[in-house]
Amino acid sequence: MMSLSLLELQQLLGVLKYLDVGLLVMDRHFIVTFWNDFMANHSGKAARDVEGQELFALFPELPQDWLRQRVETVMALNTVTFTTWEQRPHLFAFSSYRSLTGRSSAMYQNLTFMPIAGADGSVDKIALVVYDVTEAANSRLALEDMNQRLSVLSRTDPLTGLLNRRSWEAMLAEEYARCRRSGRTSTLMMFDIDHFKQVNDTHGHQAGDMVLQHTATLLSNKLRTTDKAGRYGGEEFALLLTDTDAVQACQLADRLCTALAARPARLDGKPITITISAGIAQLTADMGDAQAWVKAADDALYQAKSAGRNTTKVAS
Repeated sequence: MMSLSLLELQQLLGVLKYLDVGLLVMDRHFIVTFWNDFMANHSGKAARDVEGQELFALFPELPQDWLRQRVETVMALNTVTFTTWEQRPHLFAFSSYRSLTGRSSAMYQNLTFMPIAGADGSVDKIALVVYDVTEAANSRLALEDMNQRLSVLSRTDPLTGLLNRRSWEAMLAEEYARCRRSGRTSTLMMFDIDHFKQVNDTHGHQAGDMVLQHTATLLSNKLRTTDKAGRYGGEEFALLLTDTDAVQACQLADRLCTALAARPARLDGKPITITISAGIAQLTADMGDAQAWVKAADDALYQAKSAGRNTTKVAS
């Protein structure tokens, strides 16, 4: 697209002077020659105080390097360019009055840079159009935020905040495949809260929920970012410990037991003792799929329960 002629510029100025769109015209030295009502109203600077002045002297907070490069490119190529709020939320830090419930009090802006040709046909000015797109931007951001929240909710257990069983099993399948490709090993730990039914029967289900949340919090504090913890069902938890052997997994189980003993859950100020039984299974070559891996850890958990609970067993 070529530059505007003087006649086209005059027509543009006449149309945009009073519209709800910002327009300023400046030369290659950033001396402002036109400043419409939109720019005056939002900046608090009248046209008579702006026109004839350098833009950066008036607005020192502007990104000078970025704006200079943009203007030089438009003038050199003699073509119209556009930027959107996704690329840069705003150029001018104007307050927004369009959305009272938006994420930001600042106006989101789309920009159009248009070269302006002089009488001899050479480009000596540039018109910058500023569009207030706050409502559209806030709507987009709110939708993205909602989608992100829904995505998190679909993957997590609402009570404990850990992965739900479906999401955890999906990550388990990926880790199983990774270990098979790389030859590395990882370890599973399945554990139950001992005598959990007794907690519910004695103190009520709200107390049971509190115990689950307390256990999940202490567990999360003991894990690395690469480890994946999930609520497998009821009072059973599942841990996927990447690049970890059975000995290291036993050490984690010991640390978790110590933390639960040192920081019991509390109901009305009274402690509720929590112990766990854990089964550990390091991935081995004879496990034909991810479910065989889970079964090995689950069998070890059953052995821990049979041994009197409050202990850890490793799959043989």
